[in-house]
Amino acid sequence: MEQYAIKGGNPLVGEVEIGGAKNAALAILAAAAMTDETVVIENVPDLRDTMVMLQAMESIGVQVERENRHTVRINAKNIRNLVIEDDGIKKIRASYYFLGALLGRYKKAEVALPGGCNIGLRPIDQHIKGFRALGAEVRIEHGLIITEAERLRGSHIYFDGVTVGATINVMLAAALAEGQTIIENAAKEPHVVDVANFLNSMGASIKGAGTDVVRIRGVQKLHGTEYTVIPDQIEAGTFMFAAAVTKGDVTVKNVIPKHLESISAKLMEIGCEVEESDDAVRVVAAKPLTHTQVKTLPYPGFPTDMQPQITVALGLSRGISIVTESIFENRFKYVDELTRMGASIKVESNTAIIDGVAKYTGASLTAPDLRAGAALVTAALAAEGVSTIDDVNFIERGYEDFPQKLQSLGAQIEKVNTERELKKFRLKTG
Repeated sequence: MEQYAIKGGNPLVGEVEIGGAKNAALAILAAAAMTDETVVIENVPDLRDTMVMLQAMESIGVQVERENRHTVRINAKNIRNLVIEDDGIKKIRASYYFLGALLGRYKKAEVALPGGCNIGLRPIDQHIKGFRALGAEVRIEHGLIITEAERLRGSHIYFDGVTVGATINVMLAAALAEGQTIIENAAKEPHVVDVANFLNSMGASIKGAGTDVVRIRGVQKLHGTEYTVIPDQIEAGTFMFAAAVTKGDVTVKNVIPKHLESISAKLMEIGCEVEESDDAVRVVAAKPLTHTQVKTLPYPGFPTDMQPQITVALGLSRGISIVTESIFENRFKYVDELTRMGASIKVESNTAIIDGVAKYTGASLTAPDLRAGAALVTAALAAEGVSTIDDVNFIERGYEDFPQKLQSLGAQIEKVNTERELKKFRLKTG
């Protein structure tokens, strides 16, 4: 029974250090398999998903050495097998990056169909479209995506919708294709830019990452490199909203404020003070929160991964707010849990209509997915009384040392494994 036990009511105050970006790190780890020279990657977050990715790499013969908790040394010169299908990899979405990486280097790859959080349909049709445009055959058999090509040739690819996964995957394969590839309607997220910068540090020729047109001139081979992963925009945003809902004063350090602009703008709109410096953002929630409207959009719009966190905050804001989810169709499953805490939220299709309440009260909750789980933690921190949150494995897929970081800001939160430990927590925080 792994749970978080949380006693709410304490404002979060202090400083918190943000780790490396999960979504960048997972793609960069896969890309490290594209050379037979040694690659050193720093600021890798120590998460369940990154562990699974590294184990999958070891399973095909990649040498993985942890220099310390956040630095990994990778050498992929002895890859013996191009099939990745262990049980762990089926559970994470980013497994599909091995397709682009191995297809680029070896012109062949077989990877188990990806899993991840159940937040709606996340088809891989644009990945397949991109690989086929480069000259690869793609088929799905026995739960595996199988892709192979005699040779990869650069192509002009226009994505039907903005897709981070397909933009990165095609970029990986095209880096070692013959000639030039142009990706139009490309995703502009910070982690797309980070993967492009990583590949360029290995000798790739990628221009335009961060805009909607990415140009890739294929090179014959990639070489070793040392690289540092960017900070995690979503972890930072989660702590920023935790400050807002607990009426706190939190400085998130080791961030790129530019990546947080859409989050900062909404926090200021609902009544928080936000101060930016070179690599930190401070959020102060001294006044009552007020209502707003928000719609999730691809970067630089408001991130879908921050939608549950802002909904929690708006549930405690004066007036009626509207949140529209335009990326995933199944991302309001956590609203039932918030309602148990006293929230007044009505979901119609892809829109939540939120009538702000004065307070949340503690309840027994279940995390339905990674970001919603983290949002429920912030709700519990603001609530009156004790809450428990089940299925914390979801949360730990994307947040390193989450309870410890919150404790350092004054939160009363502990991970408990037995009924006895829960009773002890209740007595201690009574």
